Amino acid sequence: MLAGTLLLASVALLLLGMSVGSTGFDSVLNMQRDPQALQIVWEIRLPRTLGAWLAGALLGLAGAVAQGLFRNPLADPYLLGSASGASLGVASAMAVFGVSPLALHWLARIGLTGAAFVGAVLAVLLTLLLAKGVQHTLRLLLAGVIVGVVLGAITSLVMLLTPEILQSMQSFMLGSSGFVDWTACMVMAAVLLVCLTGAWMLSHVLDGLALGEATAQSLGLRLPQMRVALVAVLALATGTAVAQTGLIAFVGLAAPHLVRSVVKTTHGRLTALAALMGAVLLTAADVLARGLIAPQELPVGVLTAVLGGGYLLWLMHRQRGRGAGL
Repeated sequence: MLAGTLLLASVALLLLGMSVGSTGFDSVLNMQRDPQALQIVWEIRLPRTLGAWLAGALLGLAGAVAQGLFRNPLADPYLLGSASGASLGVASAMAVFGVSPLALHWLARIGLTGAAFVGAVLAVLLTLLLAKGVQHTLRLLLAGVIVGVVLGAITSLVMLLTPEILQSMQSFMLGSSGFVDWTACMVMAAVLLVCLTGAWMLSHVLDGLALGEATAQSLGLRLPQMRVALVAVLALATGTAVAQTGLIAFVGLAAPHLVRSVVKTTHGRLTALAALMGAVLLTAADVLARGLIAPQELPVGVLTAVLGGGYLLWLMHRQRGRGAGL
Protein backbone atom coordinates (compact mmCIF):
# COMPACT_ATOMS: atom_id res chain seq x y z
CA MET A 1 0.00 0.00 0.00
CA LEU A 2 2.72 2.48 1.02
CA ALA A 3 4.91 1.51 -1.92
CA GLY A 4 2.04 2.09 -4.37
CA THR A 5 1.26 5.48 -2.82
CA LEU A 6 4.91 6.56 -3.02
CA LEU A 7 5.19 5.42 -6.64
CA LEU A 8 2.07 7.38 -7.59
CA ALA A 9 3.42 10.42 -5.75
CA SER A 10 6.71 10.01 -7.61
CA VAL A 11 5.00 10.00 -11.01
CA ALA A 12 2.92 13.05 -10.08
CA LEU A 13 5.99 14.93 -8.87
CA LEU A 14 7.99 14.03 -11.98
CA LEU A 15 5.19 15.41 -14.16
CA LEU A 16 4.93 18.50 -11.98
CA GLY A 17 8.69 19.00 -12.08
CA MET A 18 8.56 19.13 -15.87
CA SER A 19 6.13 22.05 -15.60
CA VAL A 20 7.89 24.18 -12.96
CA GLY A 21 10.47 26.75 -13.98
CA SER A 22 11.04 30.34 -14.98
CA THR A 23 8.83 29.92 -18.07
CA GLY A 24 6.06 28.12 -16.18
CA PHE A 25 3.69 25.70 -17.93
CA ASP A 26 4.18 27.37 -21.32
CA SER A 27 7.21 25.25 -22.13
CA VAL A 28 5.24 22.04 -21.63
CA LEU A 29 2.27 23.28 -23.63
CA ASN A 30 4.48 24.41 -26.54
CA MET A 31 6.82 21.41 -26.66
CA GLN A 32 5.50 20.05 -29.96
CA ARG A 33 5.79 23.28 -31.94
CA ASP A 34 8.62 25.11 -30.17
CA PRO A 35 12.10 23.49 -30.27
CA GLN A 36 13.32 25.79 -27.51
CA ALA A 37 10.49 24.75 -25.21
CA LEU A 38 11.24 21.09 -25.95
CA GLN A 39 14.89 21.65 -25.10
CA ILE A 40 14.02 23.35 -21.81
CA VAL A 41 11.81 20.45 -20.73
CA TRP A 42 13.94 17.60 -22.07
CA GLU A 43 17.45 18.90 -21.35
CA ILE A 44 16.89 20.87 -18.13
CA ARG A 45 13.68 20.18 -16.24
CA LEU A 46 13.28 16.44 -16.76
CA PRO A 47 16.86 15.37 -15.89
CA ARG A 48 16.85 17.79 -12.96
CA THR A 49 13.62 16.39 -11.55
CA LEU A 50 14.66 12.79 -12.15
CA GLY A 51 18.07 13.58 -10.63
CA ALA A 52 16.42 14.92 -7.48
CA TRP A 53 14.33 11.73 -7.29
CA LEU A 54 17.39 9.50 -7.65
CA ALA A 55 19.49 11.50 -5.17
CA GLY A 56 16.66 11.39 -2.66
CA ALA A 57 16.35 7.63 -3.14
CA LEU A 58 20.07 7.17 -2.50
CA LEU A 59 19.94 9.29 0.66
CA GLY A 60 16.80 7.53 1.94
CA LEU A 61 18.41 4.14 1.36
CA ALA A 62 21.65 5.26 3.02
CA GLY A 63 19.69 6.60 6.00
CA ALA A 64 17.94 3.27 6.54
CA VAL A 65 21.26 1.41 6.34
CA ALA A 66 22.97 3.86 8.72
CA GLN A 67 20.20 3.64 11.32
CA GLY A 68 20.21 -0.13 11.15
CA LEU A 69 24.00 -0.40 11.22
CA PHE A 70 24.44 1.93 14.20
CA ARG A 71 21.20 0.80 15.87
CA ASN A 72 20.39 4.46 16.33
CA PRO A 73 17.26 6.12 14.89
CA LEU A 74 19.09 9.47 14.85
CA ALA A 75 21.87 8.21 12.58
CA ASP A 76 22.06 9.83 9.15
CA PRO A 77 24.10 9.04 6.01
CA TYR A 78 26.71 11.70 6.81
CA LEU A 79 27.83 10.19 10.13
CA LEU A 80 30.97 8.60 8.68
CA GLY A 81 32.33 11.99 7.59
CA SER A 82 31.29 11.75 3.94
CA ALA A 83 29.67 15.20 3.87
CA SER A 84 32.73 16.96 5.26
CA GLY A 85 34.99 14.97 2.95
CA ALA A 86 32.92 15.93 -0.08
CA SER A 87 32.97 19.60 0.95
CA LEU A 88 36.74 19.53 1.36
CA GLY A 89 37.14 17.84 -2.02
CA VAL A 90 35.04 20.50 -3.75
CA ALA A 91 36.74 23.38 -1.91
CA SER A 92 40.18 21.99 -2.77
CA ALA A 93 39.25 21.58 -6.44
CA MET A 94 37.96 25.14 -6.64
CA ALA A 95 41.02 26.51 -4.88
CA VAL A 96 43.36 24.66 -7.25
CA PHE A 97 41.54 25.29 -10.54
CA GLY A 98 40.10 28.71 -9.74
CA VAL A 99 36.60 30.02 -10.26
CA SER A 100 36.79 31.44 -13.77
CA PRO A 101 33.72 30.72 -15.94
CA LEU A 102 35.69 28.20 -18.03
CA ALA A 103 37.06 26.45 -14.95
CA LEU A 104 33.66 26.37 -13.26
CA HIS A 105 32.04 24.92 -16.39
CA TRP A 106 34.61 22.13 -16.49
CA LEU A 107 34.48 21.59 -12.72
CA ALA A 108 30.69 21.47 -12.64
CA ARG A 109 30.60 18.72 -15.23
CA ILE A 110 33.60 16.61 -14.25
CA GLY A 111 35.89 18.01 -11.59
CA LEU A 112 33.43 18.94 -8.86
CA THR A 113 31.56 15.67 -9.13
CA GLY A 114 34.75 13.64 -9.04
CA ALA A 115 36.28 15.74 -6.25
CA ALA A 116 33.16 15.44 -4.10
CA PHE A 117 32.95 11.69 -4.58
CA VAL A 118 36.66 11.10 -3.93
CA GLY A 119 36.53 13.35 -0.88
CA ALA A 120 33.52 11.50 0.52
CA VAL A 121 35.11 8.07 -0.01
CA LEU A 122 38.46 9.14 1.45
CA ALA A 123 36.69 10.54 4.51
CA VAL A 124 34.93 7.21 5.08
CA LEU A 125 38.24 5.35 4.68
CA LEU A 126 39.86 7.71 7.20
CA THR A 127 36.99 7.01 9.61
CA LEU A 128 37.52 3.27 9.20
CA LEU A 129 41.26 3.73 9.79
CA LEU A 130 40.73 5.71 12.99
CA ALA A 131 38.10 3.23 14.20
CA LYS A 132 40.49 0.34 13.43
CA GLY A 133 37.87 -1.38 11.33
CA VAL A 134 34.18 -1.91 11.84
CA GLN A 135 34.22 -4.30 14.79
CA HIS A 136 33.08 -1.68 17.32
CA THR A 137 30.03 0.33 16.32
CA LEU A 138 30.51 3.03 18.97
CA ARG A 139 34.15 3.57 18.00
CA LEU A 140 33.13 3.81 14.35
CA LEU A 141 30.48 6.37 15.21
CA LEU A 142 32.87 8.49 17.28
CA ALA A 143 35.55 8.31 14.59
CA GLY A 144 33.03 9.54 12.03
CA VAL A 145 32.12 12.51 14.20
CA ILE A 146 35.80 13.40 14.71
CA VAL A 147 36.59 13.12 11.01
CA GLY A 148 33.57 15.26 10.16
CA VAL A 149 34.63 18.02 12.56
CA VAL A 150 38.29 18.02 11.49
CA LEU A 151 37.57 17.97 7.74
CA GLY A 152 34.90 20.65 8.22
CA ALA A 153 37.49 22.85 9.93
CA ILE A 154 39.97 22.29 7.09
CA THR A 155 37.27 23.18 4.56
CA SER A 156 36.60 26.43 6.42
CA LEU A 157 40.33 27.19 6.38
CA VAL A 158 40.52 26.61 2.61
CA MET A 159 37.55 28.93 2.10
CA LEU A 160 39.16 31.56 4.36
CA LEU A 161 42.41 31.45 2.40
CA THR A 162 40.62 31.60 -0.99
CA PRO A 163 37.59 33.87 -0.44
CA GLU A 164 36.79 33.93 -4.17
CA ILE A 165 35.32 30.41 -3.87
CA LEU A 166 32.87 31.35 -1.10
CA GLN A 167 29.89 31.97 -3.37
CA SER A 168 30.41 28.80 -5.37
CA MET A 169 30.91 26.73 -2.21
CA GLN A 170 27.71 28.15 -0.77
CA SER A 171 25.76 26.68 -3.68
CA PHE A 172 27.28 23.24 -3.07
CA MET A 173 26.81 23.30 0.70
CA LEU A 174 23.16 24.38 0.43
CA GLY A 175 22.38 21.66 -2.13
CA SER A 176 21.07 21.99 -5.65
CA SER A 177 19.87 19.76 -8.48
CA GLY A 178 20.59 22.49 -11.03
CA PHE A 179 23.72 20.82 -12.45
CA VAL A 180 22.22 17.35 -12.87
CA ASP A 181 22.12 16.13 -16.48
CA TRP A 182 21.27 12.84 -18.14
CA THR A 183 24.77 11.43 -17.53
CA ALA A 184 24.45 12.13 -13.80
CA CYS A 185 21.01 10.49 -13.80
CA MET A 186 22.40 7.34 -15.39
CA VAL A 187 25.23 7.19 -12.86
CA MET A 188 22.86 7.60 -9.92
CA ALA A 189 20.41 5.06 -11.35
CA ALA A 190 23.17 2.46 -11.73
CA VAL A 191 24.49 3.10 -8.21
CA LEU A 192 20.96 2.99 -6.78
CA LEU A 193 20.38 -0.43 -8.36
CA VAL A 194 23.67 -1.74 -6.94
CA CYS A 195 23.01 -0.32 -3.47
CA LEU A 196 19.42 -1.58 -3.37
CA THR A 197 20.63 -5.05 -4.29
CA GLY A 198 23.38 -4.93 -1.68
CA ALA A 199 21.05 -3.64 1.03
CA TRP A 200 18.48 -6.32 0.26
CA MET A 201 21.11 -9.08 0.39
CA LEU A 202 22.40 -7.75 3.73
CA SER A 203 19.00 -6.96 5.24
CA HIS A 204 19.11 -10.05 7.46
CA VAL A 205 22.26 -8.62 9.07
CA LEU A 206 20.42 -5.40 9.94
CA ASP A 207 17.53 -7.47 11.32
CA GLY A 208 20.00 -9.41 13.46
CA LEU A 209 21.75 -6.26 14.71
CA ALA A 210 18.38 -4.85 15.74
CA LEU A 211 18.22 -7.70 18.29
CA GLY A 212 21.68 -6.89 19.65
CA GLU A 213 25.20 -7.88 18.65
CA ALA A 214 25.27 -10.93 20.91
CA THR A 215 22.05 -12.23 19.39
CA ALA A 216 23.30 -11.51 15.88
CA GLN A 217 26.49 -13.47 16.54
CA SER A 218 24.51 -16.34 18.02
CA LEU A 219 22.58 -16.53 14.75
CA GLY A 220 25.84 -17.29 12.96
CA LEU A 221 26.21 -13.93 11.22
CA ARG A 222 29.75 -12.98 10.23
CA LEU A 223 29.44 -9.45 11.56
CA PRO A 224 32.91 -8.00 10.72
CA GLN A 225 32.73 -8.88 7.02
CA MET A 226 29.06 -7.95 6.74
CA ARG A 227 29.62 -4.61 8.48
CA VAL A 228 32.28 -3.80 5.90
CA ALA A 229 29.79 -4.54 3.13
CA LEU A 230 27.13 -2.36 4.80
CA VAL A 231 29.60 0.52 5.20
CA ALA A 232 30.49 0.14 1.51
CA VAL A 233 26.80 0.41 0.54
CA LEU A 234 26.38 3.42 2.82
CA ALA A 235 29.48 5.19 1.50
CA LEU A 236 28.69 4.50 -2.16
CA ALA A 237 25.09 5.71 -1.92
CA THR A 238 25.95 8.82 0.09
CA GLY A 239 29.02 9.75 -1.93
CA THR A 240 27.18 9.46 -5.24
CA ALA A 241 24.24 11.58 -4.08
CA VAL A 242 26.45 14.27 -2.54
CA ALA A 243 28.68 14.39 -5.61
CA GLN A 244 25.72 15.17 -7.88
CA THR A 245 23.51 17.43 -5.75
CA GLY A 246 25.68 18.78 -2.92
CA LEU A 247 24.86 18.59 0.77
CA ILE A 248 21.15 18.05 1.38
CA ALA A 249 20.14 17.72 5.00
CA PHE A 250 17.54 15.58 6.78
CA VAL A 251 16.31 13.52 3.81
CA GLY A 252 18.34 10.47 4.84
CA LEU A 253 17.39 10.99 8.47
CA ALA A 254 13.66 11.63 8.04
CA ALA A 255 12.81 9.11 5.29
CA PRO A 256 13.23 5.92 7.42
CA HIS A 257 11.34 7.58 10.29
CA LEU A 258 8.40 8.37 8.02
CA VAL A 259 8.31 4.80 6.74
CA ARG A 260 8.44 3.31 10.24
CA SER A 261 5.66 5.63 11.38
CA VAL A 262 3.38 4.09 8.73
CA VAL A 263 4.42 0.44 8.58
CA LYS A 264 6.37 -1.98 10.74
CA THR A 265 8.53 -4.20 8.58
CA THR A 266 11.89 -5.89 8.25
CA HIS A 267 14.93 -4.11 6.86
CA GLY A 268 14.53 -5.83 3.50
CA ARG A 269 11.39 -3.81 2.77
CA LEU A 270 12.38 -0.87 4.94
CA THR A 271 15.42 0.01 2.82
CA ALA A 272 13.38 -0.03 -0.40
CA LEU A 273 10.52 1.97 1.13
CA ALA A 274 12.96 4.45 2.66
CA ALA A 275 14.51 4.93 -0.78
CA LEU A 276 11.08 5.67 -2.25
CA MET A 277 10.24 8.01 0.63
CA GLY A 278 13.54 9.86 0.27
CA ALA A 279 12.95 10.21 -3.47
CA VAL A 280 9.49 11.71 -2.89
CA LEU A 281 10.76 14.07 -0.18
CA LEU A 282 13.64 15.48 -2.21
CA THR A 283 11.64 15.74 -5.44
CA ALA A 284 8.86 17.60 -3.62
CA ALA A 285 11.40 19.93 -2.01
CA ASP A 286 13.07 20.55 -5.37
CA VAL A 287 9.76 21.40 -7.04
CA LEU A 288 8.91 23.76 -4.17
CA ALA A 289 12.36 25.36 -4.33
CA ARG A 290 11.81 26.17 -8.01
CA GLY A 291 8.21 27.30 -7.71
CA LEU A 292 7.83 29.23 -4.46
CA ILE A 293 9.55 32.44 -5.61
CA ALA A 294 9.79 31.75 -9.36
CA PRO A 295 11.59 32.81 -11.52
CA GLN A 296 14.16 32.80 -8.69
CA GLU A 297 15.01 29.61 -6.82
CA LEU A 298 15.53 28.66 -3.20
CA PRO A 299 18.36 26.29 -2.29
CA VAL A 300 16.73 22.89 -1.97
CA GLY A 301 18.87 22.07 1.06
CA VAL A 302 17.27 24.95 2.95
CA LEU A 303 13.80 23.55 2.37
CA THR A 304 14.76 20.00 3.35
CA ALA A 305 16.42 21.31 6.52
CA VAL A 306 13.37 23.36 7.51
CA LEU A 307 10.81 20.68 6.68
CA GLY A 308 12.86 17.74 7.94
CA GLY A 309 13.97 19.53 11.08
CA GLY A 310 10.41 20.61 11.80
CA TYR A 311 9.16 17.05 11.39
CA LEU A 312 11.80 15.64 13.74
CA LEU A 313 11.10 18.30 16.37
CA TRP A 314 7.42 17.42 16.20
CA LEU A 315 8.27 13.73 16.44
CA MET A 316 10.48 14.30 19.48
CA HIS A 317 7.73 16.34 21.16
CA ARG A 318 5.15 13.63 20.48
CA GLN A 319 7.41 10.85 21.73
CA ARG A 320 8.31 12.80 24.88
CA GLY A 321 4.61 13.28 25.54
CA ARG A 322 4.27 9.48 25.45
CA GLY A 323 7.23 9.08 27.78
CA ALA A 324 9.45 7.41 25.15
CA GLY A 325 12.48 8.33 23.12
CA LEU A 326 12.93 8.34 19.39
